[in-house]
Amino acid sequence: MNQFSKNQLATIIAIIFHTIGLLGILFFDKEFFIRSTVFNLLLMFLLILFTQVKQNRSFIFFIIVCFITGIITEMIGVNTGWLFGSYNYGNVLGPKVLEVPLIIGINWFIIIYCCGITVQVLLTKVIDQLYLQSGKPVPSIKLASIIVDGATLAVLFDWLMEPVAIKLGYWTWIHSDEVPLFNYICWFGISCLLMTAFHFSSFNKENKFAVNLLLIQAMFFLLLRSFL
Repeated sequence: MNQFSKNQLATIIAIIFHTIGLLGILFFDKEFFIRSTVFNLLLMFLLILFTQVKQNRSFIFFIIVCFITGIITEMIGVNTGWLFGSYNYGNVLGPKVLEVPLIIGINWFIIIYCCGITVQVLLTKVIDQLYLQSGKPVPSIKLASIIVDGATLAVLFDWLMEPVAIKLGYWTWIHSDEVPLFNYICWFGISCLLMTAFHFSSFNKENKFAVNLLLIQAMFFLLLRSFL
């Protein structure tokens, strides 16, 4: 199976499962499909592994960095309020360690990876054009674009997801009905750190499925945000 067909197959599977989840939450057994979120995230993680070209040590290390960073920052946030704000996780996202569901570490990786790949793909043509015009490499522009634009995209995704996650009981904000601005500030800062790790990690970053997955998940949360 070549890489093109792998991306196609993974995209079809992602569309099917997100569509089933969307319809299930809106029209059928809402509680069942909410609790299936863990399975869906694990499946998307496996599809990323399936479509990733040459899973070298750098790629595995990046997964570990995202997972550990996500879990630790969330532990600090939930237990102290020093990061993100005052919030609690519900009981629908599976096993917890220090009040943080372990699947959240996987979710951090999926978001950062997909945003990083998407920005990389979108900016490649622009950066190549600048190189052709100037005749000089532009590594500083590429570095800044990957980190800042990737982190901004991750924050926008979190902004899209937040109202839906609250309604589905993934987490709740304490003493506030609105998501605090501090949450997005922290998201941007942590995303910048992880995007820096993404940029300097030496693994293949041409996974078309990652771009498709980001669009599929964005549409999933957009529709739920509109009709839930």
